[in-house]
Amino acid sequence: MPNFAHSQEPFADSVTQACQHDANAMTLLGHIIAEILHSNLPVTNKGIISALIARLDQQPDPIQRDTYRYLLEMVVNKTPDDFSL
Repeated sequence: MPNFAHSQEPFADSVTQACQHDANAMTLLGHIIAEILHSNLPVTNKGIISALIARLDQQPDPIQRDTYRYLLEMVVNKTPDDFSL
């Protein structure tokens, strides 16, 4: 009989890592938005996209670049009506 508890550990680990990645990405997005606000600029998709592209171009760390790409994909795929509740 297979040991299901053991076979589910890698799945649980991958879910945990994905949640951690999302939390780190959201924290990073919060920092980018704060920087935009600090510059007295409006927080728009265009502003966030520009900031993400600039950071992506300057980032030497491949893991951090993946996070910027992930955020960029999130922002690009959202339209203004997606943010309404």
